[in-house]
Amino acid sequence: MHILAIANQKGGVGKTATAHAIGAALAGQGLRVCLVDTDPQASLTQACGVTDCAGRSLAEVLGSSSPGHLALAAVLLDLGGGLYLAPADIALAACELGLTSRLGRESVLRKALRPLVDRFDLVIIDCPPSLGLLTVGALAACDAVLVPVQPQAADLRGARLFLDTLDIIKSELNPDLENLGILVTFHDARLTHHQAALKAMQTAGLPVLPVTIGRSVRVAEAAGAGQSIITYAPDNPQATAYIRLAEIVNQWLKSKQV
Repeated sequence: MHILAIANQKGGVGKTATAHAIGAALAGQGLRVCLVDTDPQASLTQACGVTDCAGRSLAEVLGSSSPGHLALAAVLLDLGGGLYLAPADIALAACELGLTSRLGRESVLRKALRPLVDRFDLVIIDCPPSLGLLTVGALAACDAVLVPVQPQAADLRGARLFLDTLDIIKSELNPDLENLGILVTFHDARLTHHQAALKAMQTAGLPVLPVTIGRSVRVAEAAGAGQSIITYAPDNPQATAYIRLAEIVNQWLKSKQV
């Protein structure tokens, strides 16, 4: 089992849609995939069509100032086709506050995931838009991180700061952490400032992936329907782009098996 975090402290960059689409695409190829929602806003949980998981969510697994009372396997929801979800709800906000007083707080999620090692090929963690303990725990637990970034000046500065944070996480908590790359999202090739931002990232030597995700109302519609863009509108250009991205992730998985 390998673990991929989708993370960026900036909100609104497409983390949830990316996590959901990669999971759906790889599950459709026969992999056993577990989505883990670590965001108290529960965007991924809702995008998967789950509206109520109170009392049986990731919060009850992680616990707060004391350990949780449920194993992760006990809260998993079968979404069908080899795709599973560890759901989140607002209780995670209180969980994060309580974690500050726990010994080994950065490793709580990693320990919770450990029993799943023989059950899944890939775990995908959708991180909250912050650098709090839930995100730090995900980065400490994962093998690699994928960083969605919008091609705008303010987002570029945030991306550089986040990459600096990844260096600290790698130095202090997770020496084997890989940066799978920066995924440019909401990209519109017709906009000059988008093209300039993309070129600036490439010129600066940032690890920009060779796939960009464009804007599409169909992606938002898919989430509202409780589906990923992969299953909701498979002929949509963004579904095609996410399938290409999933292939990059799959190639990374295969490289780890050598």
